[in-house]
Amino acid sequence: MSRLTEPLIVGRVVGDVVDIFTPTVKLNVIYSSNKRVSNGHELMPAVIMAKPRVEVGGDDMREAYTLIMTDPDAPSPSDPRLREHLHWMVTDIPGTTDASFGREVVSYETPRPAVGIHRYVFVLFKQRGRQTVVGAPASRDHFNTRAFSLDHSLGSPVAAVFFNAQRETAARRR
Repeated sequence: MSRLTEPLIVGRVVGDVVDIFTPTVKLNVIYSSNKRVSNGHELMPAVIMAKPRVEVGGDDMREAYTLIMTDPDAPSPSDPRLREHLHWMVTDIPGTTDASFGREVVSYETPRPAVGIHRYVFVLFKQRGRQTVVGAPASRDHFNTRAFSLDHSLGSPVAAVFFNAQRETAARRR
């Protein structure tokens, strides 16, 4: 077990969202307040309001990547009947750049966890080529990362990272 995938296994991202994989590309997710996403760490709702900067590694700008952000705990961790809820999708991201250079297929939707602690998962796939992932999903609810990957011949993820968030109460803001 890789030290990079161990937190994904412990956090049940492997199993609930993706199958076991070997990370091969660097993925950095940074929210506006310079809060970098680290596996399993909690981010406050105020920090995650605007879409993050997502830096994609790789070796070549001619390579293309697809980024997916989902919530496998919608509407609540004890009753994830909407699993997975799609929060964001960007395709055709050139390697060695960031998501702003890609094509936003599904716009960023601010996470708003109402009940319980939710996991928000960023999964990165390497595409076979540019413009090989076309069309937006019909719905944000009941999105399936595995099925999407299979339908678009993306194969296994090349990177993934997740954070936790929960509803911010007045007591927690103090």
